[in-house]
Amino acid sequence: MIVRLTLAALLLGTVISPVAQAAPAAPAAKLETTPAAAPAPATPAATLRALFVKSDEDAMARNPVQALFRGDPRYADQFGDYISDAYIAREKQAAIDELAALAKIDRATLSANDQISYDVFKWQRTTDLRGLQPDILAATLVRPIDHFNGLHMFYADIASGEGIAPFKTVADYDNNLKRLVGFDKFLDEAIVRFRQGMKSGVVQPKLVVENVIGQLDGLIAQGVTGSVFYKPVTKFPEGFSETDKVRLKTEYAAAVQNGVLPAYTRLRDFLKSEYLPVSRASVGISQMPGGPALYQYLIQSQTTTDITPEAVHALGLSEVARISAGMEKVKESVGFKGTLPEFFVAVRNDPKQHPTSGQAFGDSFRAIGKQVDLKIPTLFSTIPKTPLEIRPAPAYAEKNQAAGYYNPGTPDGSRPGVFYYNTYDIKSRAGYGTETLYLHEGIPGHHFQISLAQENTDLPPFQRFGGNTAFVEGWALYAESLGHKLGMFTDPYQLYGHLDDEMLRAMRLVVDSGLHAKGWTRDQAIAYMMANSAMSRTDATAEVERYIAIPGQALAYKIGQIQISKLRARAEAALGPKFDIRDFHAQVLDTGALPMAVLESKIDAWIARGGGK
Repeated sequence: MIVRLTLAALLLGTVISPVAQAAPAAPAAKLETTPAAAPAPATPAATLRALFVKSDEDAMARNPVQALFRGDPRYADQFGDYISDAYIAREKQAAIDELAALAKIDRATLSANDQISYDVFKWQRTTDLRGLQPDILAATLVRPIDHFNGLHMFYADIASGEGIAPFKTVADYDNNLKRLVGFDKFLDEAIVRFRQGMKSGVVQPKLVVENVIGQLDGLIAQGVTGSVFYKPVTKFPEGFSETDKVRLKTEYAAAVQNGVLPAYTRLRDFLKSEYLPVSRASVGISQMPGGPALYQYLIQSQTTTDITPEAVHALGLSEVARISAGMEKVKESVGFKGTLPEFFVAVRNDPKQHPTSGQAFGDSFRAIGKQVDLKIPTLFSTIPKTPLEIRPAPAYAEKNQAAGYYNPGTPDGSRPGVFYYNTYDIKSRAGYGTETLYLHEGIPGHHFQISLAQENTDLPPFQRFGGNTAFVEGWALYAESLGHKLGMFTDPYQLYGHLDDEMLRAMRLVVDSGLHAKGWTRDQAIAYMMANSAMSRTDATAEVERYIAIPGQALAYKIGQIQISKLRARAEAALGPKFDIRDFHAQVLDTGALPMAVLESKIDAWIARGGGK
């Protein structure tokens, strides 16, 4: 899993550094010269690239926190405005204008790579525009926060001094203080949106609200000097003067005491006293006004396909059956005599299959990383330059966080990519799934795919830094399947862990569609996951509550992986001995995260050319 999707996903777009411009020279003495020839008309390719750059620049002006993810300092003193009517109007008009400009460019005259960029941009902006229509906004904008995907938690990590925001200079510290003012305002604006939903009948499930209240209680209980927002001034870089240190500590304490904590408290109290009593008992999105149409949109935007909820459910059931057969073989190989559900219980309850400490858990991932590094050149011709760090998830976020997740680094290497592993309830964590989790979140999963795109300066910014969930998560799930070629899964329990993780993604198709299209309950979904895997109740509960909070997102993993695997099988069959897996991986990764239809067209064209680099 990587960074999250809701309205906050608008934060995770693209930014490009401004082109340096020299100061105008002093006017020269007037000379009698032949008039200069008029500049040649811009080519379609140049017009296309100019549109991409302008779109990127404009997006940064509207969404300043995006710049922090890219290491761009231009907007570091701004938080932004993400849920106001004016913001929504600006986003909608930008999508309309950019699609109109794109339509004026003759696609047929473009190179193959520019045609790919054209198609990706068109898909992305069309999808964005659909999400900004009144019927979708009516079902989303009035639910601005949930326990899995909300700025109330997401921004705490940014401001902690250990996230993506820089804290290297005094100016960095001052910029963070300025951003905190905007963050406080956002929390109050979220209350306004929640109240609008109360009037329209579009509200979060009680379960989600209770989880958010718990998160806010935890952040408020940190107090001032224990707050994650105060953390940056508990340690300073070398070179800060004592005067600056004293000033910053005073100002950070005031910002937390007088700004962040009161804003959190206002939000918590509102949710507890006003919103929770009217929140809904149901957990499926189709059980609220506008929910069915929203769910279909979420499926389309997350999977980049037109698959229906019914087809998703059927696909999930077939994949669960297929993977169960593989699990039966592992069960037999270790000599277990009971049924597969009994094997799940045995693995779940076996202390040997779970880490003994957070330190041991982290050490296991670091050892796997060293082993993978030795063999990765056999599968990939290009290796990212961005380093990868392995860290435990922050304590304040771990309870409701996934088993592992990834935050990207910066293209210049100033910030590494980070794979976070979750140590909450450590004895429930799956030690038998460490190899697969590392392959997914680290190398060759998210870290490879995202870093290679960011480092490819030939790509337009939206392809370098943007993407879609089906490709990003589909690639990471596909990367898990490369474990055999990377020397993984020699331990039958690690092989079981691989199948168990693939089973998780298959079960997501069943459970997500069950919750949001078939009226399943939370407990029904948890029971299904525990009956078909060795997941602990802790993990199954966190997974199900994640799907309740962010419908549709979890579908993208398996659907994206299936498509990538199908394309590889198609290429292997068509190219025969000419097929080179390193070249196939380069084709998949060298143009950023593509919608599935665009990726299929690209691979088919590569096959038609006879493969190769």
